[in-house]
Amino acid sequence: MKNIIQNINKAFDHRIRLGIMSILMVNESADFNTLKELLGVTDGNLASHAKSLESEKYIVIEKQFIGKKTNTSYIATQTGRKAFSEHIEALEKLIKKY
Repeated sequence: MKNIIQNINKAFDHRIRLGIMSILMVNESADFNTLKELLGVTDGNLASHAKSLESEKYIVIEKQFIGKKTNTSYIATQTGRKAFSEHIEALEKLIKKY
């Protein structure tokens, strides 16, 4: 029997990483505060999950200063977009099959 979960990407197992990618798939970018508010997470949770996605090369984290404040933006890479689309397709196939 074929492994029915083989195409499910472990990088998106956690709801916060799933949420980050979901937001970035429909937006060109999102800033730290927007992601934090939409996902209802703490600074530390968002930062650690974003770093995890960055280490997989699924997102790019850009930091800049606006006035004296740091502004952090997150952008999904082409690799990340492809991996997330494949992950969602695998979930859809799993749901439809069973």
